[in-house]
Amino acid sequence: MKLRICYLIAIAFFMLSACKGPGGVRVIKLGHGLGVTHPVHEAMVFMAKRLEEKSKGEMIIKIYPNQQLGSERELVELLQIGSLGMTKVSSAVMESFAPKLQVLSMPYLFKDDAHRDLILKGPIGQQLLLDGEDFWLRGLCYYDAGKRSFYTKNKPVDSPEDLKGLKIRVMESNTAINMVKNFGGSPTPVSYGELYTALQQGIVDGAENNPPSLFTSRHYEVCKFYSINEHTAIPDIMIISTKVWNLLSDQEKQWLQEAADESAEFQYKIWAESVEESLAEMEKAGVTIMYPEHEGFRMAVESMYEELKVTQPELAAVVAQIRKTQ
Repeated sequence: MKLRICYLIAIAFFMLSACKGPGGVRVIKLGHGLGVTHPVHEAMVFMAKRLEEKSKGEMIIKIYPNQQLGSERELVELLQIGSLGMTKVSSAVMESFAPKLQVLSMPYLFKDDAHRDLILKGPIGQQLLLDGEDFWLRGLCYYDAGKRSFYTKNKPVDSPEDLKGLKIRVMESNTAINMVKNFGGSPTPVSYGELYTALQQGIVDGAENNPPSLFTSRHYEVCKFYSINEHTAIPDIMIISTKVWNLLSDQEKQWLQEAADESAEFQYKIWAESVEESLAEMEKAGVTIMYPEHEGFRMAVESMYEELKVTQPELAAVVAQIRKTQ
């Protein structure tokens, strides 16, 4: 704990999250954990370019990928104290900071892609972006993070029964932990940046993620079985520290929000292409890709919805609203 606190303090002194440099240029630092070939990173580069263009050079985003400034959770904590300006975070990780976002991590929540997009771009999704403001975190836009499925080292997963006895890496998300337990696996939280080594050393037997993340992380070099059961469609969120947001003028806020929205549109377009390319390249590399029936997986986690009605009725109400939206 002391080391963690010292780390945060050191980073806080190292960085000024939204300083104005020579000539009054506003510089916002953005850290994230993805590699530079990931389509979400490409969207962030696009956002930075558009912001600089819109502001005629008055605002600049400096991007630090590959966990240079810390893990996903550490980056969110840096935003909370105002030492980092922006980060990309999975909404699954955000549930520890803005509890209502937990609903987006529920398995088989959306009927299809069209239903998901309708929710995220509509009133429910837009309100969820702002639910972290009490915790100094404001969502700017969603990025498509596709659908998450299981990949394993030593045997394929064709049904929930195949997960029994396997240690499956999950994000730091109670919902993800409960989901894997309901499937029969043993959930094991591991930082994304440490996952390759954890797979190599047998600390975990597998993990779950979307095709581009599996490909760009090179986890497919260790895990040769990919089962497309598509249990969740958890979006990524571009978030900004409210401590930084509140420093911006109305014009700066408008420029930044517009750039973020345009980057989301750009990212949605390149995501589908990236999924197809990733699957094709992994097949070439000898990965066995399977498409198991979803119904068995869906039934295994339906009890999570019944439990939510009892333990968190407010969230259950949001889920009901999502499910009835056509």
